[in-house]
Amino acid sequence: MKTIITLLIVTFLTSFSTLDEEEVYLCGTEGAKKYHLSKSCRGLSGCKHEITKKKLSEAKELGLKLCAWED
Repeated sequence: MKTIITLLIVTFLTSFSTLDEEEVYLCGTEGAKKYHLSKSCRGLSGCKHEITKKKLSEAKELGLKLCAWED
């Protein structure tokens, strides 16, 4: 029984840590205000800079918010 509970707890905790490892997309590297979950997001359609990838945790550290088209 302890093994099952321990396994459930570990699975639960690791599921949260992998969310922050998800890669997101930014329009350029400087001046970006939003991050995008998909490279084909409508919010990136007018991007005139290189579309770059970052980890979700890095984008949040930079103060970026999720694009309203994907919210």
